[in-house]
Amino acid sequence: MAGRRNINKMMKQVQQMQQEMQRAQEELARETVTASAGGGAVKVTMTGGLELTSIEIDPDVLDPEDVEMLQDMVQAAVNEAINSAQELASRKLGGVTGGLGDLGLNLPGL
Repeated sequence: MAGRRNINKMMKQVQQMQQEMQRAQEELARETVTASAGGGAVKVTMTGGLELTSIEIDPDVLDPEDVEMLQDMVQAAVNEAINSAQELASRKLGGVTGGLGDLGLNLPGL
């Protein structure tokens, strides 16, 4: 009987964690991070779900003779935005998955 209660308790905890995870993922999809490069010449905005929502480029950096510099700034800003979005996701989702230890489970990646 005690084993069945433990399993029922564990299943309720897993269901609760799934609901919390879904809520956290929905929140992440609404939250944004902004990163810049070139002293603000290129700004990138991305959701916590890693969806790129905008790229702003200061017209003063548009130099047809140096397209490579602009490409580098866009790449740097996108990479910084990805890192920021991943950190945001880690903070949001970490609180949800942190409860796994209470279940006695060792699930890799969570």
